[in-house]
Amino acid sequence: MRGIVFSNVLIYFLLCNLAFAKECVNLFPNKTELASSSMRAKLSSINDEAWTKEMLSSYQLRSPANEGPEASKFQAAEEKFDNKMLRNTNATGDFKLPGDFLKEVSLHDVRLLPNSMHWRAQQTNLEYLVMLDVDRLVWSFRKTAGLPTPGTPYGGWEDQKMELRGHFLGHYLSATAMAWASTRNETVKQKMDAVMSVLSECQKKIGTGYLSAFPRLLDQYTLANNGQALNITIWMADYFNTRVQNLIARSSLERHYQTLNDESGGMNDALYKLYGITKDPKHLKLAELFDKPCFLGLLAVKEDNIAGLHANTHIPLVCGVQNRYELTGDEQSMAMGTFFMDIINSSHSYATGGTSHQEFWTDPKRIATALSAETEESCTTYNMLKVSRYLFKWTKQVTYADYYERALTNGVLGIQRGTEPGVMIYMLPLSPGSSKAKSYHGWGDAFDSFWCCYGTGIESFAKLGDSIYFEQEGKGPGVYIIQYISSTFDWKAGQIVIHQNVDPVVSWDQNLRMALTFTSNKGPGVSSVLNLRIPFWANPNGGKATLNKDNLQIPSPDDRPQYASLQAIFYGPYLLAGYSQHDHEIKTGPVKSLSEWITPIPASYNAGLVTFSQKSGNSSLVLMKNQSVTIEPWPAAGTGGDANATFRLIGNDQRPINFTTVKNVISKQVMFEPFDFPGKLLMQQGNNDSLVIANNPGNSVFQVNAGLDGKPDTVSLESVSRKGCFVFSDVNLKAGAALKLNCQQPDDGFKQAASFVMQKGISQYHPISFLAKGSNRNYLLAPLLSFRDESYSVYFNITN
Repeated sequence: MRGIVFSNVLIYFLLCNLAFAKECVNLFPNKTELASSSMRAKLSSINDEAWTKEMLSSYQLRSPANEGPEASKFQAAEEKFDNKMLRNTNATGDFKLPGDFLKEVSLHDVRLLPNSMHWRAQQTNLEYLVMLDVDRLVWSFRKTAGLPTPGTPYGGWEDQKMELRGHFLGHYLSATAMAWASTRNETVKQKMDAVMSVLSECQKKIGTGYLSAFPRLLDQYTLANNGQALNITIWMADYFNTRVQNLIARSSLERHYQTLNDESGGMNDALYKLYGITKDPKHLKLAELFDKPCFLGLLAVKEDNIAGLHANTHIPLVCGVQNRYELTGDEQSMAMGTFFMDIINSSHSYATGGTSHQEFWTDPKRIATALSAETEESCTTYNMLKVSRYLFKWTKQVTYADYYERALTNGVLGIQRGTEPGVMIYMLPLSPGSSKAKSYHGWGDAFDSFWCCYGTGIESFAKLGDSIYFEQEGKGPGVYIIQYISSTFDWKAGQIVIHQNVDPVVSWDQNLRMALTFTSNKGPGVSSVLNLRIPFWANPNGGKATLNKDNLQIPSPDDRPQYASLQAIFYGPYLLAGYSQHDHEIKTGPVKSLSEWITPIPASYNAGLVTFSQKSGNSSLVLMKNQSVTIEPWPAAGTGGDANATFRLIGNDQRPINFTTVKNVISKQVMFEPFDFPGKLLMQQGNNDSLVIANNPGNSVFQVNAGLDGKPDTVSLESVSRKGCFVFSDVNLKAGAALKLNCQQPDDGFKQAASFVMQKGISQYHPISFLAKGSNRNYLLAPLLSFRDESYSVYFNITN
């Protein structure tokens, strides 16, 4: 791993006022904030009918070609797309992809190894899938079908008052199929089979073919070999075909397109997949009717005019036309996917690889101030990974594989709250001083959220093995390893099992270390080719991009000079965030290289981390750095309080001190550096004055003495410059009391308030941790994916 890389893809952004002149979107004119899935969910759950009616009063479905300053452009794009995609379809179902295109490998043949963070994320997700109850998941389907409804429905977006209920089950069916293929977990298999049985019963009871959540049923057929799922899907497709044709006959094709101005999910993609299985032209025609001309037409004529559109309404449409190319060979479908990825990467993408602000796209190259708690919807990253995956298969361009790695690492892996099953986020905040816990939604609840990003989230974590390996078919088979994730691949064409073991990445070793071993399967040997991706971050000069072997300038998503200093910091593929409540300024001073102001934190520093606490009744209070230094209730892991309650021991000679037991630090003179505020020190002021966090070494040295209370596991901290004065909390041990330096004659109350249990720090440095030195303050940097509730800054205004 070649050290720290600043992406000039290092992302600088600006939000301009959103322009909603065109209405090729699920849009509430004059009520634009209500066009998001979140706000429509809120509408469904509020009992105030007058407010809801007022909010909906201006909602209309209008053709974007009818009005607005860009009407002619939209109409031309729509007509071009219409003519090409709908009126001249000559697909026979016999199209074969060119032989040099790569082939996906089956999840059945890939297994993640337990030494990877990807495996841990997969297992956390698997636990959640198993936790969920079948009767509660299918409750609303049984209710709609008029069947008995044992149990109670789940809450959140699955609540019976919500018009979005039922959506999660479709994702659950895909996720369980993927999880079973990836792990062969039998409990998951039993649950998904039980769900399929209930859905079949519901569909038969209704009798028309109608059933909600059908787009995801095909994964149960293709990955879990459930023939019942295919039958249900075909019957549902027949139902929708009849319904759409009746609407067109009764009204017009344009009226059908107006219905696509709401979030229709991946309908075109699902129907193209169905056509890929059945080869029934009826399914192809129906899929094409869910291609949205007013949006896809823009891509057909290469117009970057997507600002103001709801991102996750439209990204799945691109996945659909990419699938269409693979099935029909339509070159325009391929070109649209390529152009779309180009404009997202160059103009609408954050450092994480994600896109959207408050669920919408902003103006191109003007998104530097679109950094907020609602910056990036997790669903969009899930779908952008699909787009880039298609493009890599077709082109083998490393750029797309690099994007996949960046978006997966930073935009997906960090949306779980550690290893807590079923706790995920909707938005990934990117504003200075952000916290994943403090967006509009915050962290979800395993049984009472079920947002759209819960659905895509459980799929993302169930298919972490799907883009590590790709196959090259032909006379001499080949395999491409494009993600460095500890795993095995049973490569049947090559008649070997590939074992990929990747050493954990650490900040103090700039090399990515990976070992490949091979085990032969039975049968004669086969001559084959192994291809390994060389990532952009492995280039010693930093990021580099090429197209057709020509070097390209890496684009900046905000091209205005005043935002040139707003940068994000990468270590390999890992986006680093700095612990910060709001600060994001780094003044480096006159430095010649990154290594002068960004340095790795060695593993040995963890041995010097300590936490101080006091007993108050049946609870513990800890010494904590907030705005001041106070004694507070014991913090839960990952809340940010654990970082505030951890300090690093430094000798008065500036050398690190290790803490193993209380005895090994007694009589030593030490300083205390806050874990999340490197470079600052715990500082005394005067007798009976509060302690503060500052950078004055002279007033920051304390001697560690045996506890004045006489207990064997406690210490008392005596000022070196003011002998006989001790760090003191409160004789009543009240939470919130400020710590002071107290020089009074010690009585029993004083002795207790000046004695602290000293133990190993409740926070530890992440293996990928760095110190970023600035002239005004320093930052502790760690991967964004590792943060839970802690506050952080991702973008820094870096000047010298």
